[in-house]
Amino acid sequence: MHSSNPFGDFREECEGLLRKALAKFQPETFILEVYLTHPPTPEFGDLASTLCFELSKSVGEEPRRLAERIVENADLCDAELVKSIKVAGAGYINFYANYPALSSLAIESAKSDPSYGYLKTDSPERIIVEHTSANPAGPIHVGTARNSVVGDALKRMLKARGHEVATHFYVDDVGRQVAVVAYGYQMLGQPRPTGKLDHWVGFIYAAASCIIRIQTLKKIQELKVTEGSDEEFREAQKELDDWVAAAADLRDKDPKLFDSLLGRVERDKDPEASVNKIMLLYEKEDLGAKRLVREVVDSSLKGFRETYERFGIDWNSWDWESDLVWSGAVSDVVKRLKRTAYSEESRGTLIVDVERAARFMELKKRLGVLEEHEIPPLVLMRSDGTTLYTTRDIAYSLWKFERADKVINVIGVEQSLAQLQLRVALSILTSPEKAQNLIHYAYELVEMPDYKMSRRRGRYVALDEVMNESVKRASEEVEKHSPGLPKDVKKSIAESVGLGAIKYAFVSVVPLKKVAFTWDKVLNFEMNSAPFIQYAHARACNILNKVEEAERNPDHSLLNDPLERDLVKSIAMFPEVFVNAVESLEPSQLAEFANDLAAKFNSFYAKLPVLKAESDKLRDARLGLVEAFRATVRNALNLLGIEALERM
Repeated sequence: MHSSNPFGDFREECEGLLRKALAKFQPETFILEVYLTHPPTPEFGDLASTLCFELSKSVGEEPRRLAERIVENADLCDAELVKSIKVAGAGYINFYANYPALSSLAIESAKSDPSYGYLKTDSPERIIVEHTSANPAGPIHVGTARNSVVGDALKRMLKARGHEVATHFYVDDVGRQVAVVAYGYQMLGQPRPTGKLDHWVGFIYAAASCIIRIQTLKKIQELKVTEGSDEEFREAQKELDDWVAAAADLRDKDPKLFDSLLGRVERDKDPEASVNKIMLLYEKEDLGAKRLVREVVDSSLKGFRETYERFGIDWNSWDWESDLVWSGAVSDVVKRLKRTAYSEESRGTLIVDVERAARFMELKKRLGVLEEHEIPPLVLMRSDGTTLYTTRDIAYSLWKFERADKVINVIGVEQSLAQLQLRVALSILTSPEKAQNLIHYAYELVEMPDYKMSRRRGRYVALDEVMNESVKRASEEVEKHSPGLPKDVKKSIAESVGLGAIKYAFVSVVPLKKVAFTWDKVLNFEMNSAPFIQYAHARACNILNKVEEAERNPDHSLLNDPLERDLVKSIAMFPEVFVNAVESLEPSQLAEFANDLAAKFNSFYAKLPVLKAESDKLRDARLGLVEAFRATVRNALNLLGIEALERM
């Protein structure tokens, strides 16, 4: 007997018993929904109901007496998964599972179904998950990597649920940052790149930013001296000191390239104007600017692809922001919004009165915004005719909705206002209902103790560096645990352990909580980490590899130890955990489940012998439990993009 949702079947049986029992003595009472919760300890059962507290007033009976009458009228004759029902406290009803039946159902289901746990939805949708979308002015850093890992996990989860999912990378090639790196590249004479391409581009961007900002601050100081503004002069000096220090750090990395760029930028009377010119010409699809910018951006993207190929993350589509501008999609958005009652010109700039639109269309409640909170206006176009990021994002969102029913934007929490303005604009151009299908999946930053990151100053921790360090540390651990393995096998294991550890560190924390990235937590083989879970899976594989393939005769009723039952229950619950994680878009729930499951297996492994069990039937039953654990934890890890290793 197999099931796609063993614990769900148990839950359904409990609900049916409740309804039928109540109908016997209260046929006029209709229950719309029955909520069953998990008791705090096993002594209170496997599921509990507070229904009697909810019905007490309407039926005119004390909760305790009502619970007793329900239990008296419950007919367990046809129950397969419910062993008993008991009244507890002031009126709780506790359900106890028939563990021989539940064990058999859960173990055989997990063993026989390669996609066990992945319950399919009855309403599949076309979904676009846009994630990472890093600015191509430098390499992927550790903060952006969290975006990538979470976005990839969402894709895996939604696909496993049965949705049609496509991942998109938005190439942000229009704007000042790309113009700065293109300017630096141009001033250097468009040299041949050296080293890893995105790191090389990142160095040029940081160096150009530093040099330009230092020149600007010096001009500000000269002006403040003339004006006699001592306080503003000191403020400029404070910022200047920081930029000079950053410039010194950059020069140490590549003195020749830095000095060459410095000398050429110093000969430019107005670097800021030069950057702005590139930005304006590129947006107008000037051929020279297009060749210059695309050459730099292509180099950066090649580096991105190389990094993510190693990290096991890819995309279905790479969408260029500039293509939206050049196709006329952005100008069309501007024209359409300009014709509405919510647009106006202010000091030469075109804006949308987002607050007025939100109030008139009654959007605030829909969008989760307090009525008293005033939403700032959205600037669509500058006085020089260039558009802003959010304006272009409106056009991009409309483009995505032509291809999907729902769009999930994995973007940092600091972009919450822009995403809110975007959804109001979409409500104006389409409908509030359509805009509701744009989800801003906000996430917090990654913090590395004692390290202040800034891409402009060239101070960041690149994902490539983090991967290298993680694999190096993992290699040392693998050597300790398995010194006798062949060198190439140890190298492969270290790669999977190191990369899995990074992914778990990012995905195990709820998105709106910052990740404190420390190596003692990331590569902790003893608890709450990918290596800890991978090691439990490898242990299970090791046990099963010692057994010859033969017909087994398990008696699941022999799995009576609390540790065995606890493990069975977790395996049975995996489909429900999966559905809850997908519906709430919370990969961290799956990480927590996998960690708890591994901890329960380790406790079972430490106390109860499998291959040397007291009898052959008990050995076979425990082998089945080990096999079911292996399948379940493997499927949980797959959803997070982490490899389930067979040996470590």
